[in-house]
Amino acid sequence: MTKKILIIEDEVILLEALRNKFSSKVFQVFTAADGIEGLEVAKKEHPDLILLDLVMPRMDGMTMLKILRQDAWGKLVPVIILTNLNESEKIEESIKNGVFDYLVKVNRHLDDVVKKVKNRLNIKLVV
Repeated sequence: MTKKILIIEDEVILLEALRNKFSSKVFQVFTAADGIEGLEVAKKEHPDLILLDLVMPRMDGMTMLKILRQDAWGKLVPVIILTNLNESEKIEESIKNGVFDYLVKVNRHLDDVVKKVKNRLNIKLVV
């Protein structure tokens, strides 16, 4: 069964790298470049998981997450934060808003991100 993933990231190179990592028969990948676009795609496509950057133009990830959590469907969707911010207050705020994990980009290889997503979605297949 195909799982829908939404990647919300404003760094084009990282967004494309993540899209390529997840593009397979297992994942249907949706992307957005900021929180406003991400919120629209999330509400329309209802992905099984969202990878969310925090620092983005137009609407940052934390604002988007708070709005998403007000939606009946959005309350339950798993969200993994993928950001360069390693500040304890951002981590605490993310946890308060029900994120599954908080990954700092510079500390993670893309394969680690894929493993986290597969783990959260209970996918055992090699991607």
